[in-house]
Amino acid sequence: MAKFQSNQIRNICLLGHGGDGKTSLAEAMLYVAKVTDRLGKVADGNTVSDFDPEEIKKHGSISASLMNLVWNGKKINILDTPGDFDFVGEVKQAVSVAGSAVIVVDGKSGLKVGAELAWDNAEKLPKAFFVNKMDDENAKFEKVVAQLRETFGSVICPMFVPFNEGTPDMGFVNLITDQAFKFDKAGNRTDTTVPESFKPQMEAYKLQVNEALAVTSDELMEKFFMEEPFTHEEMSEALNAGLFAGSIVPVFSGSAATLAGVRTFLDVVASSFVSPIDRAKTKAIDDSGKETEYNADPNGEPALFVFKTVADPFGKKTFFKVVNGTLKKDSMLTNKSNGQVEKIAKIVTCVGKTETDTDELAYGDLGCTVKLVNTNTNDTLAAAGFGYSIPKIKFPTPYLCKAIIPKAKGDEDKISSGIAKLLEEDLTARYENNAETKQMCLYGLGDVHIDILVSKLKSRFGTTVDIALPKVPYRETIKKKAQVEGKHKKQSGGHGQYGHVKIEFAPGDKDELEFTESVFGGSVPKNFFPAVEKGLQESMAKGILAGYPVIKVKANLFDGSYHPVDSSEMSFKIAASLAFKEGMKACSPVLLEPVGELKVLIPTSFSGDIMGDLSKRRGRVMGMSESEKKGYTVIDAEVPTAEMLSYAVQLRAMTQGRGSYTFNFVRYEEAPAEIAAKVIEAAKKDNPDGE
Repeated sequence: MAKFQSNQIRNICLLGHGGDGKTSLAEAMLYVAKVTDRLGKVADGNTVSDFDPEEIKKHGSISASLMNLVWNGKKINILDTPGDFDFVGEVKQAVSVAGSAVIVVDGKSGLKVGAELAWDNAEKLPKAFFVNKMDDENAKFEKVVAQLRETFGSVICPMFVPFNEGTPDMGFVNLITDQAFKFDKAGNRTDTTVPESFKPQMEAYKLQVNEALAVTSDELMEKFFMEEPFTHEEMSEALNAGLFAGSIVPVFSGSAATLAGVRTFLDVVASSFVSPIDRAKTKAIDDSGKETEYNADPNGEPALFVFKTVADPFGKKTFFKVVNGTLKKDSMLTNKSNGQVEKIAKIVTCVGKTETDTDELAYGDLGCTVKLVNTNTNDTLAAAGFGYSIPKIKFPTPYLCKAIIPKAKGDEDKISSGIAKLLEEDLTARYENNAETKQMCLYGLGDVHIDILVSKLKSRFGTTVDIALPKVPYRETIKKKAQVEGKHKKQSGGHGQYGHVKIEFAPGDKDELEFTESVFGGSVPKNFFPAVEKGLQESMAKGILAGYPVIKVKANLFDGSYHPVDSSEMSFKIAASLAFKEGMKACSPVLLEPVGELKVLIPTSFSGDIMGDLSKRRGRVMGMSESEKKGYTVIDAEVPTAEMLSYAVQLRAMTQGRGSYTFNFVRYEEAPAEIAAKVIEAAKKDNPDGE
């Protein structure tokens, strides 16, 4: 394989709404660059980037895939990302190592929420738009550009614009070179002329381009004011500078299906998109733990950052970016997270699932290796002379929880092992074995996310599970005082059993049992006090209403009796448990439900709908505030946990995917009577014998 220097490398990630053509554009670029000899289709399940069985089944991307091609002497690494909101973690991974973001937009349906979220996710990257599907008869480039400028401002700059879009006579004009083209079915360009009817619009676009380019330097600004034309070289350099500074967001157009515009897009990526050298100054954490920056040295000590891990039953693949020096095969690098030394025995470049061995990769390049034992996503591996770690990718917290139930008995350990491997590659998922509810709980970003994880469990690890709603960890407590007694007496030959206690129960302030004693005259010997307390503590594990743990109870042992021969610690434990049951009945027991603090970030226009919905969920709105994010509002509320089980999915639906939230447990509160009645009834059905 040919070796490429850092200034010859371009790393781009394809972002956007699901279905707008990211994977199709990647496929078109590979085909035009002759990396592939056929043009795959998402619907047919034969694209290069969607090679995972789950992607083929779903007809869409669920993970970020790495591909590369060579164009005009430049190596272009392409990271194709999912458009489904459930897989935003994959987007975060791709953005973390990309040099530029290309946001794909459907020329017919225009700007969608996925493109807006892509803009936010790629906030710190140079960006460009590719308006796809211009072959559709209803595609309107001018309308899409207007939407982009309205949403993102004057940085939007059309570069490669169509005329006669959606017709057999469709052509494109490059506003940098003033060349007009038509494209055949193989994506080859032929020169053409711009129709007279389009020239006024073309001049308007060119004015937008020249205004944007002029901002990049004093020389161009002067030429612009003097109405002197820019040279093609000046425009190309200005585009590179504007991209890097974020003052220019170029807009390209074409059709991935017909290959129209793909060659021109690749030309600009190769000539003007930023290289790793352009972004050599990198945020880092030094060995003392301090946040800092370092200037990457292509000739320095080798270091790499792991941005993605793919696990399977036979090992794992580790995807990385070279963040310093040149990485060579058989390099020995130390993991900065755990101090373990790893040997990079194999280096490959990827085109989807096709791998090509190479001996080295330059600074800024992307690659993959295998069989790293002690390395995971977000780790930095480096030679001894490299004193930095790359900041970890920040992944969203999963709040949607589903209980998973093994279909085959005895599969619990196998399931736990499989999930552990899946969590190595997916840091937006979480798993816990809830001892209280006795459920295996899987957390994800949405229903589709969890469904895919469950499907991977079956396909990769041979375990099949059902999905159910998780149980809510209710509690029980008491509302008033009462004095009760518990007596355990049993005679069965030889030593009998005798324990007798009188206990006053009252509402407490702490979750754990508050035990005291005020026994007078030795009616209950002191050596039995611990047994009484233990009996009460054990009884607290299961209340009388629905079998949930009991909290906030005071218990004072004030009297009782004993037998000099038959009394024992066990007898007093049993007597205490009998007293506890009687005390719970006498002290007005109630069901408590968990309540959490909710913070919802939403576009301000949705505030009314969200607050109305929170009211239906028995939530209490505590306040509203303006977010740092323009046009967004933060709503603070307290909501019962039981009302939040599907909130992740419903909030997304209500806000068109724009809303996000955090939710953390705060306290237990008395459940309303109608809610308590339903919970108690359900508990009786689940445990008809009270077990």
